[in-house]
Amino acid sequence: MKESIPIYKVVVAGDGAVGKTSLIRRFCEGKFEESRVMTIGVDFQTKTVSIRNRVIRLSIWDIAGQERFGSFRDQFYRGARAVALVYDVTRPVTFDNLARWREEILKIVPNVPMMLVANKIDKEGVVPAAQAQAWARTLGIPFLQTSAADGRNVDRFFGGLGYLALRAAGEMA
Repeated sequence: MKESIPIYKVVVAGDGAVGKTSLIRRFCEGKFEESRVMTIGVDFQTKTVSIRNRVIRLSIWDIAGQERFGSFRDQFYRGARAVALVYDVTRPVTFDNLARWREEILKIVPNVPMMLVANKIDKEGVVPAAQAQAWARTLGIPFLQTSAADGRNVDRFFGGLGYLALRAAGEMA
């Protein structure tokens, strides 16, 4: 009998237009599109990955960032094993809003492991990396800088998210 590959739900959250969908597409499909249509509600993709010699399937949930979808977002967080809080380094408000995102998520999935992701590092950033790193350190979560446009650290990002999911499931030390 063929052994099945375990599936782990991970959530990518943050304000609209921070590049969540672009990061997921870069990782799952290896492509980047400069102009994108906004995500309505939720979208998800699945990708099989190897993390520390463990083959797992990530079910990556892309949560719409626009406020008008806030009333039903909580149902999409349920069952998440790990969450990425993503902001756009060129738009400080997207970083400032992450505390609210974190609160919203923790109400539904208490103690879910999170990571902080600075996206669009291929552009002139306004949010200092040191500021984001300091916030991540106070929360005890990993911080990573990415670019969906040029692919920088995208594999590391999803590998880290997968590792957090495995650790939350008690399958990694």
